[in-house]
Amino acid sequence: MFKKKNKEIVVGSNNHGKIKEIKDLLPKYYIITSPKDYGLKSPKENGNTFLKNSLIKAKYFSKKTKKICIADDSGLEIDLLNNQPGIFSARWGGKKGNFNLAISKVYQKLSKVDKNWKSKKVKARFICALTIYGLKKKPIQSLGIINGIISKKKLEIKVLVMIQSLFLRIKN
Repeated sequence: MFKKKNKEIVVGSNNHGKIKEIKDLLPKYYIITSPKDYGLKSPKENGNTFLKNSLIKAKYFSKKTKKICIADDSGLEIDLLNNQPGIFSARWGGKKGNFNLAISKVYQKLSKVDKNWKSKKVKARFICALTIYGLKKKPIQSLGIINGIISKKKLEIKVLVMIQSLFLRIKN
């Protein structure tokens, strides 16, 4: 869509860690910017799927900056919680996206639904949707899912592995 040689890419996130992870995956000759560099706040994510929310962000930031934008949306779905937190995963961490708060809420909700959940294998999945907007007439999208079970202990999940696999899928 943008005719000149594209050397700048906007990573559609205000999460510094996520911006760095995506920047580290891209060739070094790209100039990586973020919405903060343009004084932009994130759009309202009102999609009902991870793919729709990643598209909302990528399209919004691409149109506002007139640059190619890569945006993702990711989260956790837990069978025992009727696929919650799902697209609301980040909100479970509060306004500051506190990972510890989000995990505490997961454990509290699991305990409310089933006091013996720790003795069971509670099925869950981590989902990551990635959208590239502004490169071609149609957005490029990919969805990755990692199935597993909820750990009895808090573990830190790195989104980087999922994003790397989505980049590989898009390139092929």
